[in-house]
Amino acid sequence: MLVLTRRRGESIVLGDDIEISVLEVNGDAVRIGIEAPREVPIYRREIYEAIRAENISAARAAEKMKKIIKKMPLPSSDK
Repeated sequence: MLVLTRRRGESIVLGDDIEISVLEVNGDAVRIGIEAPREVPIYRREIYEAIRAENISAARAAEKMKKIIKKMPLPSSDK
């Protein structure tokens, strides 16, 4: 992990098109601003982890459903 010290008004640049700026420092809270292309997703860690957990859960549910469907008998064509 790279650890940097920045003061209010200073920033860091990631790659060619992402800039993270320190907007305000108030006690142990830091307000930051992020400039990035719209196609770059930006999440708070707790939101990212919740999305990740939901995606894993959905993938597992889909796999279970596939197994259930495979076990189902095919419909009869007798009429």
